[in-house]
Amino acid sequence: MIDRRLVDNFDWGILLVAVALSLIGVLTIYSATRPVLDAVQKTFFMRQLYWIALSLIIFFIVVSIDYRWFMKFANVIFLLGIILLVIVLVIGRKGMGAQRWIPLGFLSFQPSEFFKIFFIIAISRYLSFIKPEEGLGFKDLVKIIVFFLAVPVMLILKQPDLGTALILFFIFIAMILAAGIRKKIILTVVIVALVALPFAGKVMWDGLKDYQKMRIIAFIDPQADTQGVGYHINQSKITVGSGGFLGKGYMQGTQGPYRFLPENHTDFIFSIFAEEWGFAGSLVLFAMYLFIIWRGFDTAGKARDMEGCLLVLGVTFMFSLYFFINIGMTLGMVPVVGVPLPLMSYGGTALLSNFLALSMIENVRMRRFALYY
Repeated sequence: MIDRRLVDNFDWGILLVAVALSLIGVLTIYSATRPVLDAVQKTFFMRQLYWIALSLIIFFIVVSIDYRWFMKFANVIFLLGIILLVIVLVIGRKGMGAQRWIPLGFLSFQPSEFFKIFFIIAISRYLSFIKPEEGLGFKDLVKIIVFFLAVPVMLILKQPDLGTALILFFIFIAMILAAGIRKKIILTVVIVALVALPFAGKVMWDGLKDYQKMRIIAFIDPQADTQGVGYHINQSKITVGSGGFLGKGYMQGTQGPYRFLPENHTDFIFSIFAEEWGFAGSLVLFAMYLFIIWRGFDTAGKARDMEGCLLVLGVTFMFSLYFFINIGMTLGMVPVVGVPLPLMSYGGTALLSNFLALSMIENVRMRRFALYY
């Protein structure tokens, strides 16, 4: 039987805004893939609707389970994520030069999308035992890097998926800073990083795939090859700019349907939205995302325990990273790294992981009062 107090403290605002963004995404996907040049409307929007329905079911299931249960089995959940990352490298489906999806017959899913949440759960559990007044020590830092960060980052880079690996790294940095780390360790790391930067930069550059290097070149100078490496960024800017202040109107955009803008229903879906709804519509969209982010940080501050606080901080920071990187990518402010816009971009696994992340925020928020314990 569900505790009435949990229902009373359910934050409908988070869910309603998330569903609204998902439906806006469906409408934008439909518009971006409408048959201007093709004879038949592609079914991307219908598939996304199915995934929204599944995501809502998973959302309510996860919310009904006390988040402390997930914390209890944090290491098992993390190990399951590692196993999935290994499986995708063995039997995963290849597409567009990457091996990121595990086929399941009628559908396929991307383990790295779920692993980010598994990672956050495991890190939250470990860091919750660190006393804030003492901070994370050097041995603790080494342990957490070796046992929680190094292996998954290497496996994800092997796919290759640089965007997800970088986001995992940034989540890690944010969470250890939130948990508390000794000042002398921060100072030491900064000094070592500055000294090693030239060497590390060369090693990282040499380790990049050719297409990844091209994306960085396109970010630095989009005009260097407007029909080649700079094409995506330039077309995205044109699409956003053509919307003006009020936009061209729904289904009136041309950049997406006429295929001037590649990946118009996935990575660059915001560009299509901005062309149709303009600067004014984009501000409303930003406000919806910022509402979810605000509720996330507010929930972290009101969490009953350190586990809940760190869990919510991790998923909120992840959500924020995806939002700001994707928007920055479409505006040419960051390199193109293949990061989707949360809740809106086409992709079932990404959408499901977004709702799973939001369910963690809702879960902690519902159980933040001491009288439930």
